[in-house]
Amino acid sequence: MAGAHRRTAPAPASPVGAAVRDRWFDVLRACALVRVVAYHTFAWPWLGYVFPAMGVMFALAGSLMARSLERPALRVVRGRLRRLLVPVWAFALVLGAAMPAHGWRPGWDALYWVLPVGDPPGNAWGEQAWAVLWYLRTYLWFVLLSPMLLRAFRFAPLPVLALSLVPVVVLETVTGVPEGRPGAALSDLSVFLFCWLLGFAHRGGMLDRSRTAVAVAVALPLMAAGAWWALRHPADGSVDLDDVPLAQALWSAGFVLLLLRPRPRLDVLARHPPADRAVRVVNARAVTVYLWHEVALMASVPLIDLLWRVEFLERSGALDSLWVQFALAWVLIGAAVLCFGWVEDVAARRRARLLP
Repeated sequence: MAGAHRRTAPAPASPVGAAVRDRWFDVLRACALVRVVAYHTFAWPWLGYVFPAMGVMFALAGSLMARSLERPALRVVRGRLRRLLVPVWAFALVLGAAMPAHGWRPGWDALYWVLPVGDPPGNAWGEQAWAVLWYLRTYLWFVLLSPMLLRAFRFAPLPVLALSLVPVVVLETVTGVPEGRPGAALSDLSVFLFCWLLGFAHRGGMLDRSRTAVAVAVALPLMAAGAWWALRHPADGSVDLDDVPLAQALWSAGFVLLLLRPRPRLDVLARHPPADRAVRVVNARAVTVYLWHEVALMASVPLIDLLWRVEFLERSGALDSLWVQFALAWVLIGAAVLCFGWVEDVAARRRARLLP
């Protein structure tokens, strides 16, 4: 991402419980996407501590994957891959047409755009746009591994959850991360494995059955260890969690554990239809928002340059603020949702619509 960024057998949930859970998930995912765009606009390192968006997104995806795997695994994995890959292919077609015009000459590794089990290639001109694919690559691997991970988790939930932090500790303190695409994939999987498995625990009801005091007693030391590691091992002087993988893993693990523990009703959303509608649209077009947000940020720069030609805007000095770029990026993200969001409907085998 920047510089780069489960489950015991579920007890039947009541309709009310399911609705509450879904709305909480919707709000968390929407907040995570807003935080991602904000981070890529302002580059504030403290944002990762206030809300570790990628850990949250992997945990939510893990819980939903566990629910899906109540059906035959092969069919579930095939469906998840289709819903992921079709929007990526649409994204690749656009960048694939633009980057050669800026000097990129694709080789055999362009096949990673077809099946992104490793980072797809590109040139420096488009790097800001395609760098976000690390998340979708990691998600793809988690989807492929989930039938095996879920089986192991159900066999021994607590040991598997505890051991899931071992790979990132070993990679960051003992062996080092291997070079190239395999190393990058392995590193990201190890950083967010605990969060994905927390999604399993959430879906299986383990978090509901645990006492709040126990969750806090586990989460706070994890977060403290993450903060301590970031302070003791800054990357080029930065304590940004995106630059310190072990700190990211520990802080996200503790934070997400606390975040998935409550079940807020969120009745307030129903009383504010515009906010409720925005949350629904962002969730229904989450892949589109994530894929195209960096393109929107890139496109906002020449647009702001044009706005400088407007005399009263030039005199106001407002265009110097990154908040203008942030706001303009969301306008462009909205345009991307209208232009490309329907691809998510096609991938899910739904009727294509401009807005859900």
